[in-house]
Amino acid sequence: MNNNGINSSNLEYIEQLYADFKAKPDSLASEWRSFFEGMEFAQEGKFGMSDKELAVYQLIQAYRANGHLEANLNPLYPPQANEALALKTFGLSDKDLNAKFQIGSLIGKANATLADIVATLKKNYSGTISLQASDAAPAEVKWLTQEFEAPTFKLSVDEKKNTLTSLTKAETLEKFVHTRYVGTKRFSIEGADSMLPMLETITNKGSAAGVKEIFVGMAHRGRVNTLVNYFGKPEEYVFGDFNGPLELEKPVEDFDGDVKYHLGYKTEKKTATGTVKATMAYNPSHLETVNAVALGMARAAQDLNGGDRKAVVPVLIHGDAAFAGQGIIQETMQLAGVKPHTTGGTIHIVVDNQVGFTTNGKDTRSTRYASDAAKMTFTPVLHCNGDDVEACVRAADIAIRYRQQFGKDIVINFICYRKYGHNEGDEPAFTQPLMYDLIKAHATVRELYVKKLTAENSVDQKTADDLYQQAMDRLQKIFEDTKKSPPKLKNFKFDGNWEGLRKGVEADMDKPADTKFDLAKLKQIGEKIGSFPADFTPHPKLIKLLEARKAMGAGKEMVDWGMGELLAYGSLLSEGTSVRLTGEDCVRGTFTHRHAGMYDVKTNKAYFPLADLNPKANLLVAESILSEYGVMGYEYGYSVQDPKSLVMWEAQFGDFVNGAQIVLDQYLAAGESKWQQMSGLVLLLPHGYEGQGPEHSSARLERFLQSCALYNMQVCNLTTPAQIYHALRRQVRRDFRKPLVIMTPKSLLRHPRAVSSIEDLAKGSFQEVIADTVDKSKVDTVVFVSGKLYYELLEEREKSKKENIALVRLEQIYPFPAQQVTEVLKSYPKAKTLIWAQEEPKNMGAFQNVYFKFVEVVQKAGLQLRFEYVGRPEKASPAVGSIYRHKAEQAEIIKSIF
Repeated sequence: MNNNGINSSNLEYIEQLYADFKAKPDSLASEWRSFFEGMEFAQEGKFGMSDKELAVYQLIQAYRANGHLEANLNPLYPPQANEALALKTFGLSDKDLNAKFQIGSLIGKANATLADIVATLKKNYSGTISLQASDAAPAEVKWLTQEFEAPTFKLSVDEKKNTLTSLTKAETLEKFVHTRYVGTKRFSIEGADSMLPMLETITNKGSAAGVKEIFVGMAHRGRVNTLVNYFGKPEEYVFGDFNGPLELEKPVEDFDGDVKYHLGYKTEKKTATGTVKATMAYNPSHLETVNAVALGMARAAQDLNGGDRKAVVPVLIHGDAAFAGQGIIQETMQLAGVKPHTTGGTIHIVVDNQVGFTTNGKDTRSTRYASDAAKMTFTPVLHCNGDDVEACVRAADIAIRYRQQFGKDIVINFICYRKYGHNEGDEPAFTQPLMYDLIKAHATVRELYVKKLTAENSVDQKTADDLYQQAMDRLQKIFEDTKKSPPKLKNFKFDGNWEGLRKGVEADMDKPADTKFDLAKLKQIGEKIGSFPADFTPHPKLIKLLEARKAMGAGKEMVDWGMGELLAYGSLLSEGTSVRLTGEDCVRGTFTHRHAGMYDVKTNKAYFPLADLNPKANLLVAESILSEYGVMGYEYGYSVQDPKSLVMWEAQFGDFVNGAQIVLDQYLAAGESKWQQMSGLVLLLPHGYEGQGPEHSSARLERFLQSCALYNMQVCNLTTPAQIYHALRRQVRRDFRKPLVIMTPKSLLRHPRAVSSIEDLAKGSFQEVIADTVDKSKVDTVVFVSGKLYYELLEEREKSKKENIALVRLEQIYPFPAQQVTEVLKSYPKAKTLIWAQEEPKNMGAFQNVYFKFVEVVQKAGLQLRFEYVGRPEKASPAVGSIYRHKAEQAEIIKSIF
């Protein structure tokens, strides 16, 4: 910088532009052409640009980048001057205000006074809407700059009236509920009322730009109002819920329901340019979890629509403290540009109500704005003042058009307040007394807008008052009618993507699913899996694997785990079922068993043998970002929206799944019970004690089993390739959907005995229990075991030649196959002892879940069996860290049985 604070690099930049201007004037933007044409040049190839002219250029750039620092964005507090925009920072002063500057042409003010230039900059960038986008790509910055410097946005009188109507509906609903259900929690929208006209704008402008469907994810702040006044959920359901629990039209035994501000909804919004489907995703109290779910739903809808990203738009509405503080924000924003998880841009609305539950805003983050997390992905941010509804509507208008133009995320930082603290029974003045003094005296958003409209003669006061009263009268009538005749909740409707499916019930759990497949076709698929194009050069180490897979497909060798899995995918694809598998290392697999895709060692070009198997079905096997929580939530959302595809998520190591515990607890386990929301998501979780330490042994089987009830999901620990093949096929061949959790193996991936014939795959079926083949008349001890421990016990039995012990594999732990277990136990007439054997500590694994189920089976069958446990003793850590201690423990388990 020189003494005037001028950066010399800017002068070099302008000199280069001038050279371009001299060479080819039409190559420059019009504002630069007008600037150079208006300059007085000292000599050819040079220009006489004063430091002052350059300083004004610097000032313009500063406002473009940092005008938000002085913008009028806060409804409660006035803006403050900022040194970054002060004239003295650029070597200018008040004495220069009357001087004229040609550089003003950049903002359409050629040869204007500095005072005029500054006034224009303040109007463009420091009003009630502002821009923070300097880190975005140049083309995007240019587009956004034009939006602010040459705005085309202007509401017609009819649009202003519609906006007023939207605000009136929002305010009257809140005031009505507040007086009829005093102190009852609803998490009102008051203070953030402008959000509803924003959503309407995204819908209407989006429809004109090709949007056919919108998926909304939001927490509970303003959710009830949004459900009613944007989605059109009838008020009688809301009032009925406040009055008492609503019942389903057709009773469902395992339906528990949820609080009103967690519920989802679907609707069709009519616009001037067409119909837009809108879906509100269900969300628990874990505020931002729904982000991932809504994105997955949107991606599934896009894929079902031929991959059209522009036709389906996700809109995520965040709280300020949550956006700044929740790690799921980082995870889901990092999904925006990665191929397996992109949705072509998300519109994020950060509802900055300046307090987090009871925490002061400054204590909820270490950044200037709640929206600053967006900087990590260079996502542009539009800041707007929640009290200026037209500024908020303009932000929504820019956001949807930006998203459609560039296919990227954009954030609206919507600064507002909340009228009643965290909820309506809260006293926010305990922790924010001064802020709530201001809020109590503050006019509502609707009142401010009515004042504006009457001042400009767009609407008269009587019309505004009548609109308000009519809305209140309407609510009163609905309220009275609801008390007389409460509505019934509608049962989940199996239509749309769910057509042809039904709810799975207890009676379905013991019915075998037909998972057979034509043997000749399966062999053809096997041939394809082991082949590659003539112009493709696979890694030399894969040649032997591919040759082996060809032999497996032809029936010349036994099928291993990886081949069984790929044959399941191939058979489903050939039947028209799409297959989607994501996770951190899915293509080759963490243990290099899968190799669903290969990479040319000369060109790095990817080749997926099954990708072109059927043009009517898609295969996606792809690595994800290093995330469990965000990616699993995404895949859950995908499975909800597209139940006809096989959707899977794989953990790199089994217990890494605990990073997604919220998704497991709130969605996977309870979604059907709370919301009638079903899912067929499959979790593949590497599990098994191979001496690799605590984090690489256990997928926390016990946690899943603790969440199992009312046939809400399936939990399996499988031992053969045929079993993984049939389990995956069963998942989509049944006409109902339940999540499937598989404890997948590590050592069994290449175990010489963990193999199946191709006939087992083509002609067999899934076996919940695999009985032993020993002479039943000699058996006095029946050992039930799950997973890889079976093969270790089998090896020891063969060494010891003890024929009195039967080894029975419990492949499906939940739903517990009581009928099959009973049949197996009855087949051993001399048995005296029933043992449950496991590798996990006694307080982990399946023991504490299956114990009571075995006891019940034994009692019901009238059997005289003593029950014993064999496994590791209770521990705090899932496994030891030493391979030597592990081997000693494992040997002790085996010795205890034999």
